[in-house]
Amino acid sequence: MFAWNRDVVLVTLVATMVGKSDVSGFSISTRTSLFNNVHKNQIDFEEKNSNKLHQLNMVATTAPPTDLSSFDTVADEISPENPLRILVAGAGVGGLALANSLSKHPSMEVTVLERTDKFKRFGGPIQLASNALQVMKDMDEKVYDQIMEKFTFTGDKENGIKDGIRNEWYAKFDLKSPAEDRNMPYTGVIERPDLQQIFLDAIPKGVVQNGDGVESYIVNKNGHGVKAVLSSGKTVEGDVLIGADGIWSAVRATMRDEPLKGDGSGVSYSGYTVFAGELNYDSFDNGVVGYKVYIGPGQYFVITDIGNGRYQWYAFLAKPAGSAELEEKPDGNVPYLTNVFEGWSKDIHHILKATKENEVEQRDLYDRPPSVRKPWTKGPTALLGDSVHAMMPNLGQGGCQAIEDAFVLEQELLSAKNRNEIACKLENYRGRRLIRSAAVQGLSRFASDIIIRGFDTPTKIVKDEITGNLRFENFNYAGLVTRMMQPILPIFFTIQFNFLYDGYKNESALDLKSGLGLLVVGSFLLLLGAGTIGEAGLGIGLGLEGLIGTEGLLDFEAISTAVQDFL
Repeated sequence: MFAWNRDVVLVTLVATMVGKSDVSGFSISTRTSLFNNVHKNQIDFEEKNSNKLHQLNMVATTAPPTDLSSFDTVADEISPENPLRILVAGAGVGGLALANSLSKHPSMEVTVLERTDKFKRFGGPIQLASNALQVMKDMDEKVYDQIMEKFTFTGDKENGIKDGIRNEWYAKFDLKSPAEDRNMPYTGVIERPDLQQIFLDAIPKGVVQNGDGVESYIVNKNGHGVKAVLSSGKTVEGDVLIGADGIWSAVRATMRDEPLKGDGSGVSYSGYTVFAGELNYDSFDNGVVGYKVYIGPGQYFVITDIGNGRYQWYAFLAKPAGSAELEEKPDGNVPYLTNVFEGWSKDIHHILKATKENEVEQRDLYDRPPSVRKPWTKGPTALLGDSVHAMMPNLGQGGCQAIEDAFVLEQELLSAKNRNEIACKLENYRGRRLIRSAAVQGLSRFASDIIIRGFDTPTKIVKDEITGNLRFENFNYAGLVTRMMQPILPIFFTIQFNFLYDGYKNESALDLKSGLGLLVVGSFLLLLGAGTIGEAGLGIGLGLEGLIGTEGLLDFEAISTAVQDFL
């Protein structure tokens, strides 16, 4: 049986015309134009050859063409009788959190459009820091209680950075006191499939629709409404479209008329690849230590307790994009990493030795700094989570910031009385979230850059066991800088967690009290590490990408915009 498929025809046509089989590099307008032309040619062909097609049992299976310019007439007022129709593209953590909260209100009609056919139990644990847990408790205490039943706390244990070579504590960060001071839950982890299922069970049946993802959208130019165009060619009409469809967001690409991937997409390779392992492991410090980061020259290793006798580890290496395919590992990932971390802490080698080859995955890390120069919202559409502020995993704040997005979006949408207010409410959301999410994204990238490019084995004065003479170990610039940072980092960590935990409500565009301390101490660390980090950590280190011009000079128009948003 042969069935026509417009996507296949499009790819075939483009491949024939320009010698390419992947159209993700084209802009949305180019892809839409090609798509429409192919669709028209397909219909013409079928009309002219309908008898032959029926004889060959090759009847087309595509849906009838949809008039994208035709929209339902809806009243301006939002009410239970005339609910606000909210489309959410993507059923990740942020999208589900938003859908769960909004679907409980009679004046809100929510539809989640998820690309995957069905939800499967895959994906490792996700860290939920105190700020995200408090948000979820405020949004839905019943869901929060169910999360706690499957949660493993790490914030009430020892956490910090260790010298990867000497296996000595370098600096500890206190996650417990900042949470207790604010009566907030401790940071911890939950299996991603468990979190997903808790949300799915709480959301009314029929809200989440699988198997047809959003490819683009059309806005009503003469009234209310937006149509999500799905992979199948079908459309779903709503009043609001939220792009919670991840780092390769189709909603963002349409909004900004840019490619999904590659040059011009705004997504950039971080310069780092990560190997991740998850296994049953009998750790000597189980129940005492939650999270350990082993630092050393040019790389680092993380070990964390994820509960129920299971552990997860990460190995972060500075590698070119695509190193998983380009770099040969004939003996497998575990022997490869054993060699890479030769001479490092025995803790690393002990957990590597316990890891099976099928328990290891490698992926390249991509992020995108939020920018004041590109839109988060446009008319009745807005972006959420990784679609607008994808970040490095070092702070464990990616999912947390998506949950904060959902919290603010819920408040803004519920405050709307009429559909005419929607664009303004979405702009308010952007204004409340822009600077905070930028700072967290910058901190995440800063953590990667300074640990890999800035940290080394700290310089240390030791006594020779034979001669009794004093001597220096690793006496070089990077080693000295790493040692100089040691007393400063605990102060920075305290300020950082105060910033994260104080501002979770996003009541203002900028938390001046916590933000100022973060800026001062963070800038000092940047300057101290500038000689070892080079340009990699400067500018983006404190989330200031949006305020820096393309030539590395201050963009005063961007700064003015940010200040006006704050005021």
